[in-house]
Amino acid sequence: MQTHIAGPYDMARQTEFFGGWVRPADDARSLLMAFPVEGWQGSAAVLLRQDGTTVTGEVLGDARAWEQALATLSLDEDGSGWAAVGERDPVLGRLQREHAYLRPVLFHSPYEAACAFVIGHRLRMTQQRAIRARIAREHGAAIELGGQVVHAFPAPQVLRGLGELPGLDAEKVARLHGIADAALDGRLDRARLRAMPLVEAYADVKRLRGIGDFFATGIVLRGAGRADAVPAEGFTRAGIRRLYGLAHEPTDAEMLRIAEPWRPYRMWCSVLVHADERRAQGAAR
Repeated sequence: MQTHIAGPYDMARQTEFFGGWVRPADDARSLLMAFPVEGWQGSAAVLLRQDGTTVTGEVLGDARAWEQALATLSLDEDGSGWAAVGERDPVLGRLQREHAYLRPVLFHSPYEAACAFVIGHRLRMTQQRAIRARIAREHGAAIELGGQVVHAFPAPQVLRGLGELPGLDAEKVARLHGIADAALDGRLDRARLRAMPLVEAYADVKRLRGIGDFFATGIVLRGAGRADAVPAEGFTRAGIRRLYGLAHEPTDAEMLRIAEPWRPYRMWCSVLVHADERRAQGAAR
């Protein structure tokens, strides 16, 4: 399979920044992912590689996984106007060049995003990732592609049938069961959450047990993927203050005003600001 890339994109830099991908030993330019395919009829593995302005790859399992993999890398969006944002806003243009026009990397689905946030609540990132990986190894599909075996996170119908999960208390397991039910009911479909007005999408996701404002934002923006939204989280707010020379932390209204030239890629721009702020704070320590 292959897909033309609209706009600047560097898969190697994406992988370098976000990390965590399985990479075939004989092809350092590729990345490999596995996940339950939305619709929940099975799981698939997808091997992708960039060749200039084209992404090529293989799918083992449901062919619909190709589009889901592209969405995970923000390659399903038309990025032809991405560079023009930096021409309108020189601050953003510098970040684009320094970070090789970085785009958001999403969860494989809103379902997996919701599970990750619930699992990781009050845990260190390393603990969260270890628990998710163990659940995938023990209960998800194991798929071999590109000479590597990868494990998909369990599909919702599998997760719904699990009882105790080591490392998670009974409340977290109950919350995961609620997420599985919502996914099976279609409430966490990526297309559905993208089509809804943003405020309605947040409100709908918050109906899930244990999901508040912060997690709802993550599920909708990093799970469903909304290219044109401004998350009001701390790193983005701090980054806007530093990069735009503000004397105080920006209000939500000020963030929206500064982000106006970023349309229709405000979420992509926010990821760049977030990445640069993390780098700045790390260098200051």
